[in-house]
Amino acid sequence: MADASPKTAPMAAAAPERRKSPAIRPDFATIGGIALALAGILGGLLLEKGSLQDVAQMTAAMIVMGGTLGAVLVTTPLPVFLRACKGLGGAFLETGDSTAATIDSLIRYASQARKSGIVSLEMEAAANPDPFLRKALNLAVDGTDLQELRKMMELDISLSEMTGEAEAKVWEAAGGYAPTIGIIGAVMGLIQVMKNLEDIKAVGHGIAVAFVATVYGVASANIFFLPVANKLRGRTRAAALLKDLALEGVMGIIEGLNPSLLRTKLNAYNQEPLRAAKSKAAKTAAKPAPSGQPAPGQT
Repeated sequence: MADASPKTAPMAAAAPERRKSPAIRPDFATIGGIALALAGILGGLLLEKGSLQDVAQMTAAMIVMGGTLGAVLVTTPLPVFLRACKGLGGAFLETGDSTAATIDSLIRYASQARKSGIVSLEMEAAANPDPFLRKALNLAVDGTDLQELRKMMELDISLSEMTGEAEAKVWEAAGGYAPTIGIIGAVMGLIQVMKNLEDIKAVGHGIAVAFVATVYGVASANIFFLPVANKLRGRTRAAALLKDLALEGVMGIIEGLNPSLLRTKLNAYNQEPLRAAKSKAAKTAAKPAPSGQPAPGQT
């Protein structure tokens, strides 16, 4: 009984801890951008002695939103539409930049593979939270042919990009339909106005209300639908780039590249050190030179 714990302790220590997925945080660019746009538009309305009640028309909102979503459903297959609605949160939430962390993990795997063989990465692969990298490592551990592994993982990347593009097009289509539906709502309002031409005051008020639908259509398209579509496209491109980084790292591990050489290769995917170096160089160039010495870059 006394000898059991010393034997089991090394085995427990050898098991890799399951690493946490990158933290998810609010995308303040999206939230702040929408808030700034609304503040600018409504603030301008108030400065022109207008009232928020002038644009608070539930009927116009119902026409524009209902008509737009209906047109999108006609255009888009239902499964794609449901995926797009589910993925809408991706425009308001972002994951922490895991490029540097992925590179560090790949370099650690490369070092372990050179010391103990690629089969030793089986437990590391199971503990990795990234499904793409986990799949690539498992294929490598199973001895999959190098070219076949690349084809399989590149197909995975292509299908992910196609899925993300299809979801972005849902909101892009909504941005195309919304202004036209808004015009339809305005025309419908004008039809009602024309029925009561004898009261000129009511006519003016009715025309103003009718054009609120146009405002809703144009504003929703240019503040929400089209920007969200482009934000989701950016997310898709970033995810594809991270997968491409993981694939190149696994290829390097299989080929037995030196970890230092592999890090140099993979650092091309990490733009943060490049930005930091440029910022440091700019600050150095802007710093005044000591008296009697030429400034940096001058002779």
